[in-house]
Amino acid sequence: MAAGATQPHYRTLDPAQIIATAERLGHRIAARFPQSSLRVVCAELISLSRDLAGSANSLSRPIWWLRAAIAAAVIGGATVFIFVGTILPFDRFPTGDAAQSVQGIEASINTLILVGLGLLGLARAEQTLKRRRVFRDLHGLRSLIHVIDMHQLTKDPNVLKVGYKPTEQSPPRITDRADLASYLDYCSEMLSITGKIAALFAQSVNDEVVIQAVNDIENLGTNLSRKIWQKISLIEGTAD
Repeated sequence: MAAGATQPHYRTLDPAQIIATAERLGHRIAARFPQSSLRVVCAELISLSRDLAGSANSLSRPIWWLRAAIAAAVIGGATVFIFVGTILPFDRFPTGDAAQSVQGIEASINTLILVGLGLLGLARAEQTLKRRRVFRDLHGLRSLIHVIDMHQLTKDPNVLKVGYKPTEQSPPRITDRADLASYLDYCSEMLSITGKIAALFAQSVNDEVVIQAVNDIENLGTNLSRKIWQKISLIEGTAD
């Protein structure tokens, strides 16, 4: 391969690689925090990544039954117009005056406009159905992002400060500096993976509304991850 050439494989997201990354992260969490609920959350992330990868792949394909219905509607409408225009013996009907002729032409034009709008609506039906599926799947992903954020919420670097005293209402804390940093880093990695899963839908459905929804998911994960890295920076600042 010539120097500087780019492999086509790296021009698109590979769902299998995303799932594999999530699985490796799950093994790392289980090895360091076997009793942590974060391990369960990561297992849910792995399961969701598999489901959404399959959903995104199916959305990349045409909805054939809908396209067949649209084609049947077009053929049916064309058949009716041909039948009305060529088969019915209009010459046997009495010819009306000029006003009646104008009304007939106007009615025909209105009918053609309505038929055109109907066909346009059918043509957009596939896009609408795909959007609904994407929004439904992204809703579950957004909920999981907030669950991940809840798990890092109580991981406070202040517990590492000398003189810190918990109260009776304090939640369980990680007091080891390395473990606390690893826990927060795992949360950040999980948020990054959710963004890659969302990007699969933008890759499968070339639609501005879908792309905007995917960007919203990625921005949500990025903003929450930024807060986590602020905590990690504080942990590094408390090092001896």
